[in-house]
Amino acid sequence: MLRRLPFSPWHLLLMPLALLFALPLVQMVLTAFMPDGDINRFPPRLIPSRLQLDGFVGLFTESQALRWLLNTVIVAAIAVLAQLVLCSMAGYGFARLKFFGRNAGFMMILATIMIPAQLLMIPTYVMFSRLGLIDTLAAAFVPWLASAFGIFLMRQFFLSLPAELEDAARIDGCSTFGVFWRVVLPLARPALATLTVFTLLGSWNDLIWPLVAISDESLYTMQLGLANFQGTRHTQWSLLMAGNVVATMPLIIAFVLAQRQFVATMTFSGLKG
Repeated sequence: MLRRLPFSPWHLLLMPLALLFALPLVQMVLTAFMPDGDINRFPPRLIPSRLQLDGFVGLFTESQALRWLLNTVIVAAIAVLAQLVLCSMAGYGFARLKFFGRNAGFMMILATIMIPAQLLMIPTYVMFSRLGLIDTLAAAFVPWLASAFGIFLMRQFFLSLPAELEDAARIDGCSTFGVFWRVVLPLARPALATLTVFTLLGSWNDLIWPLVAISDESLYTMQLGLANFQGTRHTQWSLLMAGNVVATMPLIIAFVLAQRQFVATMTFSGLKG
């Protein structure tokens, strides 16, 4: 019977799991359009009695949500661009260039992944304070300019590419940078797309470090601004859910656009399993 199905039998397991993971997202969207009476009702109401836009109106009129969204876009854009440039160059250097201490240097960079970010907050804060970056937008994006994971990801992908392609380009007169720019990077689009998704997710959703480094409300990122809607005795649920919808939709769109390249990178870079 299973052989007659128009899809893989695995879909019988994956479809219920997908629905299970999608339920919180659907509930968040429905709550964003609920009246306050439905949100605060006990037992909670899953389907709104009527749809309204009060949460979205309040989000953009009672707060600086547009400013927070712009700050988040700036931070994420700089982080993605910097990681694509710096991590790809560093990954290519560790994968192809021969220099003294290459393996030791790569292992030291890789070892930093095992250091909890919380242990680095105090020294990072002190360093940023001496540089005059505290309470500026730069404090939010400078830690995202490069990452050990990005270097590792790009290195693994470059190692999977045939070295004969680069040798042929050098025979034709290409310099090392020319080989990297004209031959290697065009082939690395799946890895670059995956690095973009990971960096976008991390920089867009970052909360703890901006909470420590930024106190000016006009410099808040979206996640930091939304945290203000939650208080000890009162939470503005309609505004909070509307803000979460606004903050989540760009990430979902980005993942849908890059999912094919994401899967391809997992296949070629040895990160499966």
